[in-house]
Amino acid sequence: MAGLIPQHFIDDLLTRVDIVDIVDSSVALKKAGRDFKACCPFHDEKSPSFTVSQNKQFYHCFGCGAHGTAISFLMDYNGLDFIEAVEELASRAGVEVPREEGDFNKTKDNSELYELMELVVQHFCRQLRESPEAHRAVDYLKQRGLSGELAREFELGFAPPGWDILLNALGTSDAAEQRLAEIGMTLEKDNGGYYDRFRDRIIFPIRDQRGRAIGFGGRVFDDSLPKYLNSPETPIFHKGRELYGLFQARHQLKDMDRIYIVEGYMDVLALVQHGIRNAVASLGTAVTENHLERLFRTSPQIIFCFDGDSAGQKAAWRSMDIALPLLKEGRQVHFMFMPDGEDPDTYVQKHGREKFEDSSNYVPLSNYLIDKFKQETRLDSREGMGQLVDGIVPLVGKLPSGALRELLIKDIAKLADMNIDSLKNLVERKQEAPANKTQAQHLVSTNQFNKEHSTLIANAISFLLQNPELGVVIEPGALSDIETQGVEFLRELLGLVHKQPEISCAGILEHWRDSKYENRLKQLSIKDNLLTEPEDINRAFQEIFEKIKHDHQRQQHNIKLQKLDIKNPEEARNIIGLASAHNSEE
Repeated sequence: MAGLIPQHFIDDLLTRVDIVDIVDSSVALKKAGRDFKACCPFHDEKSPSFTVSQNKQFYHCFGCGAHGTAISFLMDYNGLDFIEAVEELASRAGVEVPREEGDFNKTKDNSELYELMELVVQHFCRQLRESPEAHRAVDYLKQRGLSGELAREFELGFAPPGWDILLNALGTSDAAEQRLAEIGMTLEKDNGGYYDRFRDRIIFPIRDQRGRAIGFGGRVFDDSLPKYLNSPETPIFHKGRELYGLFQARHQLKDMDRIYIVEGYMDVLALVQHGIRNAVASLGTAVTENHLERLFRTSPQIIFCFDGDSAGQKAAWRSMDIALPLLKEGRQVHFMFMPDGEDPDTYVQKHGREKFEDSSNYVPLSNYLIDKFKQETRLDSREGMGQLVDGIVPLVGKLPSGALRELLIKDIAKLADMNIDSLKNLVERKQEAPANKTQAQHLVSTNQFNKEHSTLIANAISFLLQNPELGVVIEPGALSDIETQGVEFLRELLGLVHKQPEISCAGILEHWRDSKYENRLKQLSIKDNLLTEPEDINRAFQEIFEKIKHDHQRQQHNIKLQKLDIKNPEEARNIIGLASAHNSEE
């Protein structure tokens, strides 16, 4: 879950920081009883419903449901990914982020590489001003309608023709040459030595969300190939995570109700030149899940801008497939297809900002999905409708549960002249039928037990989330003989508390980030037990624990009863000794 960052470091880091300080540096908090309150930074509201708990070390909004730890806040508010958020938090705490053993035996310090990248940016910018060949680059940028102000903001540069101009400027030693190669700026010759990667190109520096230069794109002036050349993967540059223009967009715009994804650097710059600053581009790769998650942390609506040709349609289909599982409540994806022969650059130059931002040009993902299948299947026969359903059901099944999924199922059922419930069964792959039970087996309902048992487990976990120290007094093997649902996780949680007695609620939540338990833990962490005195809290927790063990014993009796398969309930009670227990409870 934590990648190369050791989990124990993350747990310890959360004990070193105070979430109140982290949130208050971005959102003005006011004391409200034991907690702190503010108007939620993640949705518009007039009355504060955003609460930060210093005791539990997490935040929760009762309006929109935003919830998380100090790490989550940096991810959601600043648009950082998990690794970046941990690094930022560690920086504020004054500690270095270690790495687990494996590919890295010790912490890799990339600070020198970032510093070198800044020198490279300055070099290319200087070449655009001073190189004898710079007029070609300047004329090209003017021809494309870009202003000098925009070129300065995005730090556009120029790599003059020549095999060693950058190398001579910054590769002043063997170690410097090796570092230039490490950040992808030079290539090694077959007979030894190095030469410049970027030659005779307009240069586009790429910055991550923290503003650090991490890579470059280069474009030729004519139709020679390759038209675009990008930095390779390096220790600080990963194409599948980064987006061109996102740093500048977030720097200029605090809130973005939508964000455009285009294909090239020049598309981004043309849109920004026309006042459309909420535009980004992928870096010569197809859009990834990581890209979309990062953008959804910035804006609730993503608009893909593609050419209208077959290549654009294929790219749109791939993007839709990636986006489907990410469409939680409140998230939207639309598509905008350019007319033949145009791209976002030429389109906005020709039609202007107002036409580009006209939402009537956008196709909602759900419409695109259904229309695509309607175009490719014949709906005038049962076979055609069956083909549509067979093709579309796996895609709808990727959507998270919610309104969009329900509405899509309704529309598809109508289109295919099919019962909604039958279609839901196909989507949700419901295959199991309930098993028959005898009257005696119904004496103690397994379903009822599971429901009550789950409630007890949930209460125990909730108590531990709010008061982790409660778990220290419970023997680690106290539940070793119980294998019912939920107990395995409860044992894991108790083991974590025993291993790290100082762990906070936030530490527990982070420990299970991105696991199947994450959402349920978030729900339980905001549940209040209404008890304030330590003695009462401890007593209530012990009672829950004893009830879990007692109910397990009763369930074992029920299992024996099922195996006996006795038809008469009274006879069953007498055989397994439940009659006296039943009477005593009454």
